[in-house]
Amino acid sequence: MTEYKTRQQKQRFYKSGPWRKLRLVALERDNYECQQCKKKGKFSKGQNVHHIKEIYHHSKLALELDNLETLCINCHNEEHKRTFNNIGTKKGRKVWRDERW
Repeated sequence: MTEYKTRQQKQRFYKSGPWRKLRLVALERDNYECQQCKKKGKFSKGQNVHHIKEIYHHSKLALELDNLETLCINCHNEEHKRTFNNIGTKKGRKVWRDERW
């Protein structure tokens, strides 16, 4: 079974032919629309294909169409907790400050 634990393993996966083909299928299925925005009654073009169940923990679902959804960049960042409010909250990182001096 293939694992996607390291950065190199994930990069290799996301550059692979099977992923690129399946990604296009997911984008076309969702009509290039962000599915999270759509649930909120908004419209946003989606460019990111997101694994609902992360490949780090569920490597068997990496190439399953039912495990994919199209998201805009903002919703994708929210799913991965990469919002402005979370900058610097990991252990060992400095807290973001607007003033740098």
